[in-house]
Amino acid sequence: MTDNAFLIKIIPPEGYNVYRLHVSRTLAVAVLFALVAFVGAALGFHAWQLHLAEDDVQALQAITVSQHEKLQAIDRQADSLAGELRDIQRQDNEIRRLLGVHAAPALPAAPVHPTHGFVSGAHATTTVAQVQDRLARLVHASEQRLSDSSTFERLTHRVLDLRRLAQLARERMLASLPSLNPDGGTITAGFGWRVNPWPEFHQGVDLAADYGTPVHAAADGVVRSAGWDGGFGIKIDIDHENGYRTWYAHLSRVAVAPGTHVRKGDTIGFVGATGEATGPHVHFQIMLNGRPIDPVPYLNGVPAKVLATLPGAGGVQ
Repeated sequence: MTDNAFLIKIIPPEGYNVYRLHVSRTLAVAVLFALVAFVGAALGFHAWQLHLAEDDVQALQAITVSQHEKLQAIDRQADSLAGELRDIQRQDNEIRRLLGVHAAPALPAAPVHPTHGFVSGAHATTTVAQVQDRLARLVHASEQRLSDSSTFERLTHRVLDLRRLAQLARERMLASLPSLNPDGGTITAGFGWRVNPWPEFHQGVDLAADYGTPVHAAADGVVRSAGWDGGFGIKIDIDHENGYRTWYAHLSRVAVAPGTHVRKGDTIGFVGATGEATGPHVHFQIMLNGRPIDPVPYLNGVPAKVLATLPGAGGVQ
């Protein structure tokens, strides 16, 4: 071997042949350099692939974290919706109580969820399944509440209609009860025994008023008679169709005919002094089931003891 070359001997395991390979120094260096370059290139390629793989792992991890955060956000929204549904259910149960309907089954309480940390693998799948199950139950509960709301709306309208009918019936009863002063005058002769102008049991009250003052119906009713009636002079008899009848006597003239339906406050005649009257006034008499009663408690509204006997005691007069 010279200073500028290498002698390589190759001896097989068997046999006596020896192979000699004469390689120059330049070629040996070139081969070694090429081998080093190849190894370096291979290491660089693998390092690049590992870097790409690391980036992919980080990207996948970021996606997983993002999905988990979104899942937690959805779960928190589900908690909020569940709370709102429970509020709605409390309102529904109050409506059910008012309507006499059994209370709806309570919604399950919101489960406790982790507020931080990373969920992966099977636990993440379980969490997704749990959230999906909760959302499905919330959808079912919402649909049930919607159905209940439609039912309650129909029931509420029915109840309101019934209450309105009851209110109208009560108002009609109140309107048919004597509750005002027919001519607005003061009492000059009360109910009961008197000696002036002669001894007698006065079955009504005399209300002072100027001649020709309008006389008003004390309650809703039907005019049974309107004309001359002996000592009462010109008298109007109104049947209120509830056991009450009111008489208005000593009128100068009438403004209604028998059979006329009148409303409380309608003008039915005018103050006069006909019959056995000593001056202009109205003899106002209330008959209850055929017997005279004291009209005084009825001149300024329905008496409290009468209101107490009506359905829904305590209504307006």
